[in-house]
Amino acid sequence: MSETDQELARDLGFLEAYTIGLGTMIGAGIFVLPSIAAQQAGPASMISFFAGGIVSLLAALSLSELATGMPKAGGSYYYVNRALGPFFGSIVGWGMWAGLTFASAFYMIGFGQYLLPGLGQYIGFLAGWGQVGITVAALVMAALLTAVNYYGVKETGSLQNVIVLTLVGLIIAFLAIGMISGPTIGEFNPEGWPAVAATIGTVYVTFIGFEVIATSAEEIKDPSRNLPLAMIASVVTPTLMYVGVMFVSTGTLSIEALATSEVPVADVAMEFMGSLGALAMIVGAVLATVSSANASILSAARVNFAMGRDRILVNWLNEVHERFRTPYRAISATGVITLVLIAIGVGIGTLAEVASFMYLVTYALVHVTVVVLRRANPEAYDPAFKIPSILYPVVPVVGMLACLTVLFQMSVEFVPTVVTLGPVELALPVTPTPVGTIGTVLVAFGIGWYYLYARDRALSESLVGEAIAPEPTMVANGDDRYRVVVPVANPETEQDLLRMAAASAHAHEDENAEVIAVNVIEVPRQTSLSQDLEFEEERVERQQKLLDSARDIATDLDIGLQTRAIVGRNAGSVVLNVIEEENADHVLLGWQGTRSRREHVLGSTIDPVIGRAPCDATLVKLGPEGGRGEGEIMVLAGRGPHAPIAARRASEFVAAADDATLTLLNVQSPETDTDEESSPTERGEAVIEELAERAGIQYMSYKTEVEVAEDTEQTIIDAAAEYDTICVGATRTGAISQAVFGSLPETVGEEVDKTVVMARGPEESAMSVREALLRRLEV
Repeated sequence: MSETDQELARDLGFLEAYTIGLGTMIGAGIFVLPSIAAQQAGPASMISFFAGGIVSLLAALSLSELATGMPKAGGSYYYVNRALGPFFGSIVGWGMWAGLTFASAFYMIGFGQYLLPGLGQYIGFLAGWGQVGITVAALVMAALLTAVNYYGVKETGSLQNVIVLTLVGLIIAFLAIGMISGPTIGEFNPEGWPAVAATIGTVYVTFIGFEVIATSAEEIKDPSRNLPLAMIASVVTPTLMYVGVMFVSTGTLSIEALATSEVPVADVAMEFMGSLGALAMIVGAVLATVSSANASILSAARVNFAMGRDRILVNWLNEVHERFRTPYRAISATGVITLVLIAIGVGIGTLAEVASFMYLVTYALVHVTVVVLRRANPEAYDPAFKIPSILYPVVPVVGMLACLTVLFQMSVEFVPTVVTLGPVELALPVTPTPVGTIGTVLVAFGIGWYYLYARDRALSESLVGEAIAPEPTMVANGDDRYRVVVPVANPETEQDLLRMAAASAHAHEDENAEVIAVNVIEVPRQTSLSQDLEFEEERVERQQKLLDSARDIATDLDIGLQTRAIVGRNAGSVVLNVIEEENADHVLLGWQGTRSRREHVLGSTIDPVIGRAPCDATLVKLGPEGGRGEGEIMVLAGRGPHAPIAARRASEFVAAADDATLTLLNVQSPETDTDEESSPTERGEAVIEELAERAGIQYMSYKTEVEVAEDTEQTIIDAAAEYDTICVGATRTGAISQAVFGSLPETVGEEVDKTVVMARGPEESAMSVREALLRRLEV
């Protein structure tokens, strides 16, 4: 594969990152675990949830430092493997995959419980299926989610936000009405404090969501701010909700009724919200469990990729599907194991506890990793967020000890037992638990895998090298530099677009001008951005050739050039991010010359860039060779706010081309206003003169042409056919429009078989309340 400095697009703001974590954490846990927790510890289980939140908060602080210092896909696995080596990397990698797989099965069983016994109270044919029906429903949905991710069906961030915000609203309503109803707590701690401590391990599965944020660290905007805030918020919000739900639940139903309920939150809601409220909680639970399982499957595939990248896992598992662009083998493997766990009847409590066990092992090692990196202090490790000095090393040390304490509590029961080893009998003061045994076997598997497979294959990399994301080789971003961003994707149009961008840059040479060529490889959400970069050799090589060609073209044009090769979800969003990061003054894009009345008018990349770019924006439909910003150039002269921008673009092309001519054309109606003494031609000449002054080109040599006609649009189209390049300013003036530039410019661009340049100034439309809130959250 060609060597290149690809970047991963940072598409996720605070709200998106927050909802990714929160969407996993308020899944099956908050809807299913109240019955399991109440059975184990009674009302005191709310202390278990609170303690689990504290353990998670400590881990979130350590993970935030690591993720901002090493923002790579793979999360905890990546950090541990780089700091502690492939031995512990193998343990954590396999542990995270197993934990996410057990968690997916747990969510799916929760889905089955709320779908059949829950909705069965309202829909007759869903009732009476028993445990077999729950298992079948869980299997069907798990298979469906696996297929959805295999085929790369898109789930938008907006949909995820809506689901999560809906669930938060339901839970807040549940808590508010439940508190008003006056819950009454009986005996607070009937099972004793050891049971409360053991229950922490059971419920901890609900807190693994913030780890999903770390696995997406490379895709988060302003990670020094948004990543720790998203992690901390993703822990604090559900912790408070869990404690409140347990208080309301154990104070509304008896412990016996709560412990035997398959739909505990719905049964509690029935007491004070009625059947409609219970139905709302059931629907919310169905949505939450599906969303949580889907997030876990995606995260498991990303961990697989990170292990394959380090040669701890065989790369065969990470192959990207040629058609769907998804890591189909990793997704299939995760789905199959999830299906097996459901089919063999592993209890929902055991699934939750094993997932918790593996993540507690992971987080214990994460805390160790922070200490190792702080003490080693590699030159390139400079996290944007650091645990405050007043809390270091207290946070990682206490966090590690807390994880180990919970693990020990989960692994044994304080009941003496006798173990027989052949003729020898050993009396032990404690009894190993099934969860502890399964967890130990999984850890042992990770160790065995290291010695039998990974030891001789794993990459031996220093902390200074691959562990720290390299700085991109860019020109320093000075405030006095005039920048033109040019997205390039087609070798046949690349040279002309760069030449036209260079013409604009040359007109600002006193500002140390520069052209920035951007190429974006789009990948589906199911595929890790760096995973696609690793395995899409053909597309990456094509990207590299395109940008190498751009450098050669820039040399011939005698213009400074910066190239940016980016892997992202959406090309339009990526280009907007580049414009913002580079503080660009101008963006120039190519257009095929066709419009649509569907979701996108000019194109999925063009519409958002033209609609939201905070700088000059130019859209170019290239005509026949020899007339692309050359030859006879015409500007449509008018009084619109963007007409001077089009005139300036035309003047830049004329200045850069040999023997180019400039004509300003205005079309006037033959009707004369009764208050106007001037003729249509005189009015047209006045408009042209005014435009030349507004554009600052009044001292240039240009021709004027005024046409008088009833049909303005057709006259413009007919006149444009006589020129090589036509420049027209945007006419759209409102935020609500079926056009991006306006009806007239787009019609000219679509119907005239010449080079058409549409231009507008910076977009300064007023922000809505929603946009303002999102902008504030993404700062």
